[in-house]
Amino acid sequence: MVSFLARIFIKDYQNTSSPQVRQAYGMLCGSVGIGLNILLFIGKFIAGIISGSIAITADAVNNLSDAGSSFITLIGFKMAGQKPDSQHPFGHGRIEYLSGLFVSAAVLIMAFELVKTSIEKILHPEAVECSLLILVILAASILVKCYMAYYNKRLGKKLDSAVMSATAADSFSDMVSTFFVFLVTIASLFTDFNLDGWCGILVGLFIFYTGITAMKETVDPLLGQPPTKELVQQIMDIVNSHSSILGIHDLLVHDYGPGNLIISLHAEVSAKGDILKIHDEIDNIERELKQRLNCTATIHMDPVVTDDAFSNQMRDKVDALLRELDPELKMHDFRMVTGPSHTNLIFDVVVPYNCPLSPDEVEKILCEKIRKLPGNFYGVICIDQDYGTR
Repeated sequence: MVSFLARIFIKDYQNTSSPQVRQAYGMLCGSVGIGLNILLFIGKFIAGIISGSIAITADAVNNLSDAGSSFITLIGFKMAGQKPDSQHPFGHGRIEYLSGLFVSAAVLIMAFELVKTSIEKILHPEAVECSLLILVILAASILVKCYMAYYNKRLGKKLDSAVMSATAADSFSDMVSTFFVFLVTIASLFTDFNLDGWCGILVGLFIFYTGITAMKETVDPLLGQPPTKELVQQIMDIVNSHSSILGIHDLLVHDYGPGNLIISLHAEVSAKGDILKIHDEIDNIERELKQRLNCTATIHMDPVVTDDAFSNQMRDKVDALLRELDPELKMHDFRMVTGPSHTNLIFDVVVPYNCPLSPDEVEKILCEKIRKLPGNFYGVICIDQDYGTR
C-alpha cells in the first residue's frame, strides 16, 4: 500500500537520496501509521470491552499511543526538512533523531503502564470472555502490525532513518504482544486459570526491551557515532580514483541529520606535482563527493616526497617498528628534517581504541626504538584519534 501511495503522491519517488523525496516518504508513512493505528485502537477497544480483558484493552491503548508516535514521526520529518537558517546553519536534520527518541520514550512509558496494570489484574483477577469477533479483530491486528513493521523497517534501511527504524521496532513489538494476547484469549476457553495478567507482564517486558533497543539507535547519532564501513569505502573509492591522489587519512564525517553530512579528509599528493593542477583536481573531487554522496567535503592537501630512496627506506623501518607494537597502528605524513647533529623523523600515528597500549605508551616506546636505529634519529610523533567505522 505504501509503495502504491508513494507512486501517486511522491514525485521522483525512486530518488531516495533526495532530501525532498526522503521527507515526503517520512510524512507519507507517518500519515498511514496514524490512520491504521486509530482503526486498530477502535477495533481492539471494542474487543476489550466485550471480553473484559485487560490485555486487549491495554493493547488498544498502546495502538492509540502508536498513532501519537506516528504523528511525531510525521512532524519530525516535516521539521527536519526545513532549510538552514542563521540559528541553525547546518540545517534541522537531527530533529529526526529527536523524533525517534520521543517515539522510543513513548514505548517505554507504555511498557511501564502495561506491567503496572497487569500486576493489578493478577492481584484482582476477572474472567475473560472469548468470541469469534474478538479473535478476528486480534488476528487482523496482528496482520496489520506485521505489515507496518515490514514497510517501516524496509524504508528505514532504504532512507537510513532512525525514527522509521524505531517505529518499525515499535510495530514489531505490538505484533508480538497482540499475538500473545491472541493465544491467552484462546487459552481462556480451555482453562479457568487467569493468564491475562501474566501475559500482560510478559508483553510489557518485551515492549520495554524493544523500546530500549530503539532508543539506543536514536541516541547514538545524537551523541556522535563513526560512519558506516560502506560510506567510508565509497569516499575512499571516489577520492582514490583520481590519479593525483597517493592516499588519504584523517577522514572525519560529521552527521547533521540524514542527507546532511560534512566530510573532511587529508589527501596525500606528490610534493613535486604542479600545485595548480592538483588544486583543480581536489576541487573536482569535492564536487564529485557532493554530487554522488550528497555531502559537503573539504580536502586538505598533504605533499609527500616519493622519489627519495633514503626517506622511503626510513619510512619502511618506522612502519615495521609500528607493526611490532600493534599491527593495527597506522602512520601517515612521514617526513625527514636533517640537521647538523641529528635527523628528526616526523610523522603521525593513528592509535585505535582497542590498542593494548595507551597513546602515551605508543609514543614513548616508538621514540625509544627510533633512537636505537643506526644513525642519530629522533622521533617527533603526533598521535591521531581513530574515529573508525561501525
